[in-house]
Amino acid sequence: MRKLTAISMALLLAASAVFANGGQEKAPAKAETAAKKATKIGFVVINDESDQGYTWNFMNGMNAAIDKLKADGYNVELLVKRNTTESAICKDNNLELAEDGCEVIFNNSYGFEPFMLEAAREYPDVKFIGMTNCGSQSDGNPNTYNAFASIYEGRYVAGVAAGMKLNQLIAEGKITESQAVVGYVGAYSFAEVVSGMTSYFLGIRSVCPSATMKVYFVGTWGDATLEEAAAKSLIDAGCVMISQHSDTTSPALAAQKAGVFHTGYNTDMTKAAPQASLLSCRINWEPYFYTFIKNYIDGVENPSDYTGTMAEGAVTVTDLNTAIAAPGTAEKLAQVENDLKNGKLQVFDTSTFTVKGEKLTHAFALDTNGDFTPDKEEAVYDGAFHESKFQSAPYFAIQIDGIEWLNAAY
Repeated sequence: MRKLTAISMALLLAASAVFANGGQEKAPAKAETAAKKATKIGFVVINDESDQGYTWNFMNGMNAAIDKLKADGYNVELLVKRNTTESAICKDNNLELAEDGCEVIFNNSYGFEPFMLEAAREYPDVKFIGMTNCGSQSDGNPNTYNAFASIYEGRYVAGVAAGMKLNQLIAEGKITESQAVVGYVGAYSFAEVVSGMTSYFLGIRSVCPSATMKVYFVGTWGDATLEEAAAKSLIDAGCVMISQHSDTTSPALAAQKAGVFHTGYNTDMTKAAPQASLLSCRINWEPYFYTFIKNYIDGVENPSDYTGTMAEGAVTVTDLNTAIAAPGTAEKLAQVENDLKNGKLQVFDTSTFTVKGEKLTHAFALDTNGDFTPDKEEAVYDGAFHESKFQSAPYFAIQIDGIEWLNAAY
């Protein structure tokens, strides 16, 4: 009998496998093919790592996730489009990544979503994810997603640290109770910023009830010059503590130069301003990036709208600057974080603030167009406004008493 060649034997085994599967060859799982072909991941970002803030934080999370995936045996390749404007360029960058073979494309800025959605319709087989947005989950396209985190928890914690410092300044006679004024550099006056600055203020008020806050909106996410000017104007208006929902370290540097204190966002700003910055709150994006990409490769569907929490490790605060923090701050923050994680503490407890002198009794969650509408879920129940429960993107857009907006809203 003629001996089978190696090729003939391989063909015979393949045919046997097909027969055993009812005449259909079983397709290999994505995880099995990952070792043969790299899965390309695209990332469209608004700045670059040099901002030492927003994009820096995103890129750290993505790079850590990619490294972890590779360590777990997944063959992945990252392609990045940096310094993308919130314009048609964003759509072009998404399309270019799709044309370059990216199967999953993340977008990291609020204003990217309309352009990302246009690109998503042209590439229905590619997964597009908008961070800090809310339109992708309900646009009717199965290939679009939203993700954010309950950063208001981190801001509340940062507020407690700021309030403890204000109490120390009052106790030492450096300021009076009425001079416990906080300045906040905000990018825009929509819900994401308003939610964050309000939760920060409520954290301060939880330990320093005489505190008030002034907010200056700069109308951009990452302009160092405008952020510095805003911080200076707040300091000139009597603010002894500065915080921010903006992307650069300029407010921290302005605070240090003026001899006041600061809490930051996205990155440990104590390195830039060690005599001023107490700590920062940040979103840890690594778990989400890792899980989404892994699920995709493994053939597991991801949720269309995801909110990471402090309990899950998606929201964190950086190490406390103990050289300048008030005594007892570390212990207090540990208690507050634990209470947030186990649900004992509600950030937007309606007994802790008023709106035009009245207690907040009802406020409907935002719809995807960014408007409060009575046909959506009621966000106030069980004595609290429940942020990010009905969509990942924040929808607390209420101006509460004690916070003064210094300029026109953007």
